Amino acid sequence: MARRYERKKPMAEMNIVPYVDVMLVLLVIFMVCTPLLTQGVAVDLPQASAKVLDAEEKEPIVVTVDNSGLYYLNLNENAEQSINPQDLIVRVAAELERDPKRKVLVRGDKAVPYGDIVTAMVLLQQSGAGSVGLITESPKQEIIRRKK
Repeated sequence: MARRYERKKPMAEMNIVPYVDVMLVLLVIFMVCTPLLTQGVAVDLPQASAKVLDAEEKEPIVVTVDNSGLYYLNLNENAEQSINPQDLIVRVAAELERDPKRKVLVRGDKAVPYGDIVTAMVLLQQSGAGSVGLITESPKQEIIRRKK
């Protein structure tokens, strides 16, 4: 008896299992990476109305002064490790030599004495920064309403 070979019809269903797997992997990656995006030392910034930086510009050089007067540089491999003033000058000078138009900013805790912030600005000036900006936090709406 001869066997008849029937032609199999092509399957018209789409298998979405690989796509679901990829989406789950991406979800896990984003969940792990999101907490790592916040960098630097936690400081309580003073509140003031100011112009927001343009997101398209290169990341600025940010020197943070915490409430104990220690300096932190966002360019360090470990941004949460303090840096001494001489190393700060050398690192910032090297970065400004590569890109002289790069913005330089100081982030200071509101409990830090004004003199410590000025000292950080002087160190940045010694490293070749032409101008130094200050980072503040936007005032909360309640505070603005009370002042009116």
